Amino acid sequence: MRLRALGLAVMAILALAGAARAQAPEPKAATWTIRDFRFHDGSTLPEMKVAYVTLGDPKNPAVLVIHGTGGSAARMLTPAFGGVLFGPGGALDARRYFIILPDAIGHGGSSKPSDGLRMKFPAYDYADMVEAQHRLVSEHLGIRHLALVTGNSMGGMVSWQWAEQYPGFMDAIAPLASTPAPVSARNWIARRLAIDAIKADPAWQGGNYAAQPKGLNLGMTYFNLLSSGGTRAQYAAMPTWQATDDAVARQLDAPQAGDANDTIYQLLAARTYDPAPKLGVIQARVLAINAEDDERNLVELGMTAAAVKRLKDGRYYEIPTGPDTRGHATTGEARLWEAELRKFMA
Repeated sequence: MRLRALGLAVMAILALAGAARAQAPEPKAATWTIRDFRFHDGSTLPEMKVAYVTLGDPKNPAVLVIHGTGGSAARMLTPAFGGVLFGPGGALDARRYFIILPDAIGHGGSSKPSDGLRMKFPAYDYADMVEAQHRLVSEHLGIRHLALVTGNSMGGMVSWQWAEQYPGFMDAIAPLASTPAPVSARNWIARRLAIDAIKADPAWQGGNYAAQPKGLNLGMTYFNLLSSGGTRAQYAAMPTWQATDDAVARQLDAPQAGDANDTIYQLLAARTYDPAPKLGVIQARVLAINAEDDERNLVELGMTAAAVKRLKDGRYYEIPTGPDTRGHATTGEARLWEAELRKFMA
């Protein structure tokens, strides 16, 4: 399944490259194993698989790109995101940069609960993701410095984590759809509802299910509809109770990708995240990008804008609400902010 998704992503990028498509580097997928990986709480895993995709020449400046919750490296190669950024002429043109896209711990082809340990898998957090990614980049790929660390949603939060955990390892970070503060209020409520929906399903059986519990679909319907999509866009698409009910029904009836235990771990991984107290250690230049209508990173609170002002070299760009914005999902449309990243990287 992962190879199929990667193949479709390759086709998308090459198609977007147009006349220059023959020059667009093709993604290469691989997996590296870390022996006796130690987590932040002292627990260990004898073999930590780290799956990843690269594009371009390793001799070029390296850029680390991190996916969102429940995503994977292949998800960052969609036409709307990777096609815009990594294709010929993009802000992160893979002919000029060496693009590294890891599957975070608990995601994609990297080690995760569904590999066999189920709910006995170590309780990883974002710091553990950064540690595994740093070891991949430095030990396996032999890269001593990154030109940029960027990512969307969870990937944005992990970008902030990177800048504090390894402050001298990169020139810049560009966190998307994120806030350098604890996950709380609506964002955590949506996570809690999703987790409770899974665990409340008798079919979950404490994580020892034979088939995916229906609570997974219910929980992720809560999570996705309540914390993404954009207020204006949702009202336009669901102007009546019946239209809204139908939209919910479609979500509930749709095949649910993913695994229930993996999802619980993915949602809980944010529990220890809080870059706010250590913003002063950040050495990298920062371009933080959020959408005005993001339901999880509320711009009216001004938290990201205020945090950027505390940095030595920080910029903040807010994507204005418009017909093409979709709340928390807005930053997945790279064309809406690619020009800002291009200026930042110049």
